[in-house]
Amino acid sequence: MRMLVAAVIATATSAYDAAAQDHRPSPSPPPQSSSRDNGFWLGVGVTVIGLAITFQFSPDNGSPGGTPPPSFSIGPPSQGQGGAGGTGGGAGGGGGAGAGGPAGPGTIMPPPLRNGFSLPQGEYVRDEAIGEADARWLDEIAARHNLTLLDTINVGLLGRTLYRWHINSGDSVPSTITSMSGDPRVTGAQANLIYRPAQTEQVPVNPDQYAPQKLNLPEAHRLASGNRILIAVIDSEVDASHPDLAGAIAGSFEASSDTEQPHPHGTGMAGAIAAHRNMMGTAPGVRLLTVRAFSSRGGSAEGTTFSIIKGLDWAAAQGARIVNMSFAGPPDPRLREALVKANQRGMVLVAAAGNAGPGSPPLFPAADPGVIAVTATNADDALFSGANRGNYIAVAAPGVDILAPAPAGTYQFTTGTSIAAAEVSGIVALLLERNPSLTPAQVIQAIRFPEKCRQYTAFLAVRFPASRSGKRAGSAWGAIRGG
Repeated sequence: MRMLVAAVIATATSAYDAAAQDHRPSPSPPPQSSSRDNGFWLGVGVTVIGLAITFQFSPDNGSPGGTPPPSFSIGPPSQGQGGAGGTGGGAGGGGGAGAGGPAGPGTIMPPPLRNGFSLPQGEYVRDEAIGEADARWLDEIAARHNLTLLDTINVGLLGRTLYRWHINSGDSVPSTITSMSGDPRVTGAQANLIYRPAQTEQVPVNPDQYAPQKLNLPEAHRLASGNRILIAVIDSEVDASHPDLAGAIAGSFEASSDTEQPHPHGTGMAGAIAAHRNMMGTAPGVRLLTVRAFSSRGGSAEGTTFSIIKGLDWAAAQGARIVNMSFAGPPDPRLREALVKANQRGMVLVAAAGNAGPGSPPLFPAADPGVIAVTATNADDALFSGANRGNYIAVAAPGVDILAPAPAGTYQFTTGTSIAAAEVSGIVALLLERNPSLTPAQVIQAIRFPEKCRQYTAFLAVRFPASRSGKRAGSAWGAIRGG
């Protein structure tokens, strides 16, 4: 090969010299070959050099270790291999991800989502998205992504405006969010996630209560009853006319536009906190801010990201000191951010741990930082078998077969971590009445480590059935904490 290249170089050099000589003045007659011929041989030489070098250094030259040249066939592409009209790629494309096949080498992956955009990890409204954008571009955004604006809230907790959009095209929510992430006029988007009450049973009945005795409420109420403490109950509609709630409602807010009959869950949670006539709530002297963020669909109650944030923001503006969230669902970045802001304002956040059982992953908002996660026990101080487990759970309270008010002046039996969370919200009100300067972090410490917070005398009158000390409930704490 070296000899071939040398010969070619020599030939080309000779031709070049001959051509150069044609341009030097000479008294002798011109040679027989013209400069055009010399230029021809120069071009041939350079071409041959190029071909020789390419042949020598190409990995496809057929030498050992080289890659054989590609073969082509006419026919439909296999799965995972792109082709004209094939299942794996677009027209003329190569290597798109086929149905069930891996992405080929020519696959164009979608760009990663920008900050502020997230795909849903749980159940969500199938034809809605929540977005953030400059108000000047709303019409253009709606036109580009085939959306209709349904609702707008200016969230004081977040300092931003959220828009609830209807997806007109029939595209999936993840696909729409991905598309919106590529639009510079949209600054954030997510699904409108669904949350459900953490309650498993409801049977109209009027038996005696056992929770007040378990929690030692008669003694605790000698020290505090929750007077002047505002508790926001974010739930389904509360029956303000119920005899056990007479005079307890300080204000109400409609965060959901549902017109169906109210689900009894909200009235039950409000009663577990503030009942004061035919039954005993944990804080009969509190004032309630009731937020209807859950609507009735098919006999069950559902709340969404949008309605919950809307209600939480209203409660913050009204000066709520405690927020009861007896519901559970998937992780939600915007709700988490709103809860952090509420916590920073001094609002104590209480949530149900969830009723998805020991094998469930953590549920939210209970698993969010700064939230008191509550599980449930029965009349024998045993842990409710359907309750979630995990290190994020702070405390247990009675939650199996609990008497609670129901709409239209009736009563119900209810079971779940929902009712336990409501009881703890009332107990926090007792603590704050005696110690109004406590921060949310100090309240959480008092709930998690009651034996170390002896200065909170009203709190120590309450006996949680599964405290960290293990003196009650037969050391059920290990099961609650996932141990």
